[in-house]
Amino acid sequence: MATGKRKFVFYLFIVIVVIGIIFTFFNERGVFKYYSLKSQVDSMQVELDMIRVENEQLKNELDSLQKKIPAKMEQIAREKYNMKREGETLIEIEEK
Repeated sequence: MATGKRKFVFYLFIVIVVIGIIFTFFNERGVFKYYSLKSQVDSMQVELDMIRVENEQLKNELDSLQKKIPAKMEQIAREKYNMKREGETLIEIEEK
């Protein structure tokens, strides 16, 4: 009878361990969910870094425009508004 009880305890222990492992991996705070969220955080961090760099470039451009730096104002006029100097010929290149 003692061996039957030992087998039962052993199988019960195995079932509890398996359920614990399944719970650890597949619940809403499990390992798979953790790695999924970690991947999202990493991609958002990369995007945030890119936005910070772009923000810094825009701040520098705004600063140079506020200081009315002639070269910067001319560059913006040429790039954004297709303006040209007298006597210049504007050549437009179409991108495919």
